Amino acid sequence: MKPRARRGGSVPARRRRPRAPRERATYDLAERDPAYIRDTLPIVRLYTTRYHRAEVRGIERIPQSGGLLLVGNHSGGLMPPDAPILAVPFFEHFGVERGLFLLSHDIVFWTPFGWALRKWGMMPASRANTRLALRAGHAVFVFPGGDYDVFRPTSLSAKIDFGGRKGFIEIALEENVPIVPVVSIGGQETQLFLTRGESLAKWSPLGSVFRSKLFPITFGFPLGFSLGGVNLPLPAKITTEVLEPIHLGLRFGDRPDRDEIYELVTATLQTALDRLARERRLPILG
Repeated sequence: MKPRARRGGSVPARRRRPRAPRERATYDLAERDPAYIRDTLPIVRLYTTRYHRAEVRGIERIPQSGGLLLVGNHSGGLMPPDAPILAVPFFEHFGVERGLFLLSHDIVFWTPFGWALRKWGMMPASRANTRLALRAGHAVFVFPGGDYDVFRPTSLSAKIDFGGRKGFIEIALEENVPIVPVVSIGGQETQLFLTRGESLAKWSPLGSVFRSKLFPITFGFPLGFSLGGVNLPLPAKITTEVLEPIHLGLRFGDRPDRDEIYELVTATLQTALDRLARERRLPILG
């Protein structure tokens, strides 16, 4: 039946729902090179265990096989050490053949080391890339708080704050994979993070380039005060702990509440972070 025309007017056009943009993967899983990882692992191990005196607990809690989402707090500014610190014991425990992929900001791949990082399994952060790796049965390490988390003030180093970002929950539910919480402390002591610089970022022409609404102010080596947090990381001791997996289907049933899952994940991480903070005696020294 044709719609009736309005008096004195033409037939109104039907409103179409806008189509969601199609996601396209920007990473080929074959770029990850187990042989390259094996060859360079001693160098990365030297950095994590000597420079940061890394201590990683609970690596055996990661399921032996199948896709899974490692979800952690992010620390350390432009050169965060938390990813390599987990990667070293992961490969020592499971072997370099098991896939571990890390979602990273695009800016990482603009550096001269972008090609090497892709060989290690670092890929541009997108839902398409995440699905690609999970459906192939790999582990994916994600930091939901992203830049908001990694540039939090040092005074908030023992606080879990993802900024309300829940995209990781949607992916875990859609792909039916467990969430494995990973908590870390010490990264915000690699330099003194004073402010995220959210107000300053409004005046920065680089915001659209770097896809960030932050312009952090830090103090460290060798520049002293720095806009953008470009100081080199100090050798702060880092402690990381892998927590028990959360199987969303078993825990929340057929109609999971996203907010409830978010609260559980962040509260689980916060409880563990509080415990690690109580163990820490001195800044940087640990």
